[in-house]
Amino acid sequence: MNLRSPGPTPCPEDVLQAMGRQMIHHRSPAFADVIGRVTEGLKTIFETKNDVFCLSASGTGALEAMTVNFLSPGDRVLVVSIGVFGDRFATVAETYGADVTKLDFEWGTAADPQAVEDAVREGGPFKAVLVTHNETSTGITNDLEAIAAAARRGQPGVLLIVDAISSLGSIRCQVDEWDLDVVATGSQKGWMVPPGLSMVAISERGWKAFEESKMPSFYFDLGKAKDFLAKGQTPWTPAISIFFALDVALGHLVKEGVDAIIERHQRIADLTRSGIKSLGLELLADEQHASNTVTAVQVPEGVEWKTLYQMLQDDYDTLIEGGQGPLAGKIFRIGHLGWVSDKDIDLTIDVLRQALPRVGYAVPAASRAS
Repeated sequence: MNLRSPGPTPCPEDVLQAMGRQMIHHRSPAFADVIGRVTEGLKTIFETKNDVFCLSASGTGALEAMTVNFLSPGDRVLVVSIGVFGDRFATVAETYGADVTKLDFEWGTAADPQAVEDAVREGGPFKAVLVTHNETSTGITNDLEAIAAAARRGQPGVLLIVDAISSLGSIRCQVDEWDLDVVATGSQKGWMVPPGLSMVAISERGWKAFEESKMPSFYFDLGKAKDFLAKGQTPWTPAISIFFALDVALGHLVKEGVDAIIERHQRIADLTRSGIKSLGLELLADEQHASNTVTAVQVPEGVEWKTLYQMLQDDYDTLIEGGQGPLAGKIFRIGHLGWVSDKDIDLTIDVLRQALPRVGYAVPAASRAS
């Protein structure tokens, strides 16, 4: 299967083989070695000296963990939303009793840092600003560095809580340099690992907020995670096989280096967008803010997305994802993060070149000849 979803993503063979290792006990010295290597590798890619922890959970579990550990019921928070996952972050915070103010931007556009600064300055004070770095539902990357600086201009010391689930490991996210407080990612995205782990970094300012938090937590209690990591353990039985996989994948990523990882994803994204435009298709995003992990493409007029979606799987062994929420049936999304090559993208563009005419779209003659 040519899996071109924004997550889960394909995994290298040695990462998959690592998952087949015999189990070890999560209180053993052997596991302490694994979690120690993983933690240090994550700090390298996060570009942080802050504490980093692994939770056995999906990305949504990380959103919940970031909410319950650093906020209290009634805390006023500003949620910057540009799509499905920004909205989800707001819903999680509301579920636990936070007083949420949403700053919404049109889907397919990036958040305006000046608007964030104005909202914080004029609507505050806020306990925290919650923001999604890379919105896979629309193929947009926010200028997180600028947004973080704008929020702090609006209210110095405001807590910055970041969903970097689909950016870290693929798109530049300098946790320390940008003074981010709580930042989470997920193993199934650019890390080249199956779903099962989320990873969270916490600053000193974040730990101060943790001490003040009054939201209930048990499984996601990051204080317990900190205590147990000091012993080379996790509080609860972890997804040990996914730790094995992440250990191997991080070996590849650390060896490649952050700069090279970022450049590779930029190159692959440029190739994807160029290929899409060669088919005469329109991108959803302004390329200035287009994501380097997922490209959102407008479904051409007259094409039924569900028909194309099924045809790609049945006849071409290729999976690309459709739109979500109000964009359902209006866009499709090609994932190009993690373990992906030029050949994978060339194949995907060629498959679309063959399939689209079968569902009523006339591919430009120049593209048909290529």
